[in-house]
Amino acid sequence: MCRIAGIISHQTEPSHLYSQVQAMCDSMKHGGPDDGGIYINAETRVCLGNRRLSLLDLSQAGHQPMANLQQNLHITYNGEIYNFKELRTELKTYGYSFRSDTDTEVILVAYEHWKENSFGRFIGMFAFALVDKTLGKTYLVRDQSGIKPLYYSTTDSNLIFSSEIKAFAKTSFDFKINERWKVYLLALGHIPEPFTTLESVESLPKGSFLTWDNRSASHTTTAFYTFTYTEKIIDITYAIEKVRYGIEEAVKRNLIADAPLGVFLSGGIDSSILTLVADKYKKEDLNTLSIQFEETDYSEKKYQALVNNKTSAQHRDYVFNYKLFTKNFQSILSAMDQPSTDGINSWFVSKCAKENGLKAVLSGLGADELFGGYPSFQRMHKLATLKMLPKRLLRLAENHEDPKFKRLYYLSYNNPIGEYLFLRGFFTPTTIAAILDANHKEVDNILANFPLKQGINNLKDGNRASWLETNLYMENQLLKDTDYMSMSHGVEVRVPYLDPELINTVFNIKQEIKYSKKLPKSLLISAFKDILPEPIWNRKKMGFTFPFQEWMRKYKEICDPELYVNKTSKKMITNFGLGRLHWSSAFALYHIRKAS
Repeated sequence: MCRIAGIISHQTEPSHLYSQVQAMCDSMKHGGPDDGGIYINAETRVCLGNRRLSLLDLSQAGHQPMANLQQNLHITYNGEIYNFKELRTELKTYGYSFRSDTDTEVILVAYEHWKENSFGRFIGMFAFALVDKTLGKTYLVRDQSGIKPLYYSTTDSNLIFSSEIKAFAKTSFDFKINERWKVYLLALGHIPEPFTTLESVESLPKGSFLTWDNRSASHTTTAFYTFTYTEKIIDITYAIEKVRYGIEEAVKRNLIADAPLGVFLSGGIDSSILTLVADKYKKEDLNTLSIQFEETDYSEKKYQALVNNKTSAQHRDYVFNYKLFTKNFQSILSAMDQPSTDGINSWFVSKCAKENGLKAVLSGLGADELFGGYPSFQRMHKLATLKMLPKRLLRLAENHEDPKFKRLYYLSYNNPIGEYLFLRGFFTPTTIAAILDANHKEVDNILANFPLKQGINNLKDGNRASWLETNLYMENQLLKDTDYMSMSHGVEVRVPYLDPELINTVFNIKQEIKYSKKLPKSLLISAFKDILPEPIWNRKKMGFTFPFQEWMRKYKEICDPELYVNKTSKKMITNFGLGRLHWSSAFALYHIRKAS
């Protein structure tokens, strides 16, 4: 696991290329504290940089950027390929040899043998840049689920890329601020892909690769992997067997490491299953981490204990409180690569992992999106009915005082983004325009014309909710927040539920089997009912949350209305102090204030 950066620029002197890429990497040292390196080709003006977090083959054999034996391929790579041993074994049958035990070298050799077709063979989380000197091409490649970030710019016939947006500021290139990020943050609570806070910097789409011609400075982007929803699996018994097998195989793959590894155990269904399965395959040195609070209303300790008592894992509890929240708040903000209204919990739990010598931790992220753990799965059929109301009536809803009714406005959009904004949106266009002192029509156009991928068009009910939660909430909020918060501590978070083979299995299951109106995630529960304690699944969903509402209402830096110049923001922060606004919305207003 690493941080990567690079520049290809015919107009820049090699020494300047080297120093800029070095500066980019230095700015991301937190995500790769173990080693660093730079590769530069003075003739073609290609420069790659790497900061390394060592998890496989901890020796210098894993140093990056790495070259193949012939020295015609070079790579800088961030991630883990969980099936690298199987691929290495297969490649050896074709006559290839290896100098290390790293998955990085396997990527190089796999590309050498299969070229672009190799990208779809990798199972894991990855983002890498691979230079093929023979073809005069450079590839940027990102994993199927978009777990690892990769940002790039092709401005002025240059290719600049990095794992973090902040690193672009370390170059001599002029990157202007994309002011639309404020609209997205206030509407969605995050900045959605492909957009970033910088005007000419985008996120590479998941399951895609960008091909850059080093000679002509031209590029194309190609999808190498796309998930689709079908209903091939129609037998419930077979579906349960396939889900259990898929999760067990995914966990086994995610347990591969040459460094200490653990599981985030919240006490909910998803992390409990991961812990119980991981214990089955890694009894000798498994670790579990759980967060506790002084506010006992948020305690999940009794549920965590039910799982820990069934395992041989070494368990650690950590108690966090308001004092620690305020003490670390500025460090949490600094860790954010882009403004977000979430991720604070990930920062704290990653801090715990780091302090206990863990370099990799398994997370239950992704299970809710796959198996129907959110209220949106039960609301989609009602939403379809609401959308049939006259657009004029839906637009009038924005005048309602209750935010829940206000968001009906978004259902007037022809774009499916309106459905997501109705389900999860923060503020409506009129309010956003008032907060930003902007034009209402411009705000409305930005949101109504948001470019959504085509995959949602033929989906309905649970699968439609799954698509929205996966491609908007999980992809843009949960994965990004988890990545930069964990990597700020030099900790890798692995997400077995996003194993591509498991996702394909779940996406092929008939909706009526997959989603239950009575019990969220019923299929997942059924697959592990024999080992999952009943009190964990037979209770109201709580979710992994901190007492942020109480903490932020006491924290003057956020809740003092006098710190806000804008009249609308001032009023809303006052309402927050009175308990009439959710903390995440107040956090969004705080980000806008700090950026002004």
